[in-house]
Amino acid sequence: MKEWNQNDLTAFLGAAGTGLVYFYTPMCGTCQVAGKMLGVVEEIVDIEIGKMNLNFFPGLAVEYAVESVPCLLFIREGEVVETLYAFRSVMNLLEKIKGNLG
Repeated sequence: MKEWNQNDLTAFLGAAGTGLVYFYTPMCGTCQVAGKMLGVVEEIVDIEIGKMNLNFFPGLAVEYAVESVPCLLFIREGEVVETLYAFRSVMNLLEKIKGNLG
């Protein structure tokens, strides 16, 4: 999972990319668990995943109406199709990816 900055996100959306954007904060314990789950997902599914430390991008929290972290945006062809806060399990994430991006 690559750490993205604002330019990376803009380029991804501008290119009508399909993948996941993971918003987190470093001191969030739940974010640490969610990040590990996404690492497993990344090994199973060939999908682009960018992660962004929301502390550095507070404007994105407003723009995407992020209610809490961890937050996962499902992006299909440059558009947000779902926002997920409860990661639950790797299997749940895989099902969500298949349903939203597959």
